[in-house]
Amino acid sequence: MNRRVVVTGLGIVSPLGCQVEECWQRIRAGESGIRPIKIIEVGDLKVTFGGDIPDFDCSAHLDQHTRNRIDRFAQFALVAGIDAMKDAGVDVSGDTSRFGVVLGSGIGGLCTIEEQVARLVTKGPSRVSPMTIPKLMLNAGGGNLAIHFGLKGINYSVATACASAANAMGNAFAHIRGGLCDLVLTGGSEAALTRIGVAAFQNMRALSTFEGDPQLASRPFDQQRDGFVFAEGAGLLVFEELEFAQRRGARILAEVVGFGSTCDAGHITSPDETGSGAAAAMAAALKDAGLQPNDIDYINAHGTSTPQGDKAETLAIKSVFGQHARKLAISSTKSQLGHSLGASGGLELIITIMGIRDSIAPPTINLTNPDPDCDLDYVPNVARPMEIRYAMSNSFGFGGHNASLIIKKYAP
Repeated sequence: MNRRVVVTGLGIVSPLGCQVEECWQRIRAGESGIRPIKIIEVGDLKVTFGGDIPDFDCSAHLDQHTRNRIDRFAQFALVAGIDAMKDAGVDVSGDTSRFGVVLGSGIGGLCTIEEQVARLVTKGPSRVSPMTIPKLMLNAGGGNLAIHFGLKGINYSVATACASAANAMGNAFAHIRGGLCDLVLTGGSEAALTRIGVAAFQNMRALSTFEGDPQLASRPFDQQRDGFVFAEGAGLLVFEELEFAQRRGARILAEVVGFGSTCDAGHITSPDETGSGAAAAMAAALKDAGLQPNDIDYINAHGTSTPQGDKAETLAIKSVFGQHARKLAISSTKSQLGHSLGASGGLELIITIMGIRDSIAPPTINLTNPDPDCDLDYVPNVARPMEIRYAMSNSFGFGGHNASLIIKKYAP
């Protein structure tokens, strides 16, 4: 018999704030975290706006020695993870052999790679930092979280591009449900908004080149959308087995009930234009949860604001949900936060949980000229009060990776 899995703690680092309540209130208000980029020099770049976090300060969470020895993406993971564990009230003073960490990141320590390659070129090999590998490696976030808390259970990192956090959380769900762990700290972290990151994405014409107010640039499902808006951040959650959480008197925020993961096995960057792989992931999540399509009230869409992706996701939703697709509330919070690649699934599941808690569907802002091919209810521009019993969160990534999670309002 499968064990029930619940969410008991949340932690966030985002362009709209580094506290969950602050970020959520700004999401509800329809604010945008997109602005001219401040954390890197952009004078010679074509794209000069994004969802950076120029005022990020981890000094309250990490000492100077630790900060110097970990990349920015791992700093994000530690700050969000520390906040999530505090929010959950987890006691790590006893046996932690069944407490794990499963994190997602699409790229890992790109800040370190860029910095140390520049040092190699300008100063020579003897000046490359001996901490280069420990800082850039993809598993640094999870490893450092385990060290910080002394978590001795399963620990690994997932890299499936923009589906990384969602696949990490799906795996965490499976490990707890199957009895391998009692508690898993999970989600994703990304800090790839560097000069090489922006240059690479802009040159493959994946980024929006919107001319005007940057806050209007991310336009999921709008006819004028022209690419995603690059962002950074982290979203970490504490997943626990229900009875374990109840025994320690934990506050339960939501229940995880289904997960589906597939691959398009088509193009390395472009989604299947029919949305077949995405549809298969959503259908698999429904089957895993033992639900029918009409049980779902709300979908937090992948919705990156790319011409191909938003259309394919719309087709996928129609394919899976049939006539119920017209009754679903669907929104893309990337319209407000931008696209933080491998971290996005963690951020978006947190927002979805807050929506369930407050009975609010967050908006898709900047949806002023709907694309005729994207003709579902995307909660345009203004948050909507509504009861949300079951919600789905979608994440799709380069490589053809598709992942869908289903959560429900917790009922004992």
